Amino acid sequence: MKKLLTLYTTLLMFAAGCQQADTTERIEEQTNNSAQNEAEEKTAERKKTIVFFGNSLTAGYGLEPAEAFPAIIQQHIDSLGLPYRVVNAGVSGETSAGGKGRIDWLLKQPVDVFVLELGANDGLRGINPIETYENLATIIDKVKEKNPEAEIVLAGMQMPPSMGQRFTAEFKEVYIKLAKEKDAALIPFLLDGVAGDKALNQGDGIHPSVEGQKILANNVWEVLEPVLLEEK
Repeated sequence: MKKLLTLYTTLLMFAAGCQQADTTERIEEQTNNSAQNEAEEKTAERKKTIVFFGNSLTAGYGLEPAEAFPAIIQQHIDSLGLPYRVVNAGVSGETSAGGKGRIDWLLKQPVDVFVLELGANDGLRGINPIETYENLATIIDKVKEKNPEAEIVLAGMQMPPSMGQRFTAEFKEVYIKLAKEKDAALIPFLLDGVAGDKALNQGDGIHPSVEGQKILANNVWEVLEPVLLEEK
């Protein structure tokens, strides 16, 4: 009888110990999960926003979203552990006037770095470069008004010689002038190394292929990376 009582007491103590250990494990697990969630929330809070505001070149016309150059830029950012998230605000067919018309809606969210890639459709339609300049300047002014500390990156564009020597010269000057006046980092020519190369463009000869988008990403990254490192 005494042995049974001793055994019963031992079993009770063992069960109580197991229950306490299980409770301790649950508390530790909850604490670890809470700490992890807090760390993830803090990381999310620390991330700044890069907005790519453009046309079909930014949108990645004819390709998967992950193949467009803004998504490739995000990969570069993540590989370096930089605290930025990319927002692709590209709309196929967008002109500078169209961009001016939708920028207010976009600026409902905070912007830390604003990459402006518009004007190509203006040029192809023969719109007066003065009008393109004014529209792009207005977009930049609105971004700075809402986000005074935002860094501006301007993606330069050029027109083919078939548009006429005077027009192509005036069009190219739009971006150079804007970059100087608005204190923007300038990508001299977004399509450098891609324009006119059939192997790097889709069937229409205008929109970059997957490989072409990779080159666009490199062209952007050369100018954007120093901005991000300085901003961080």
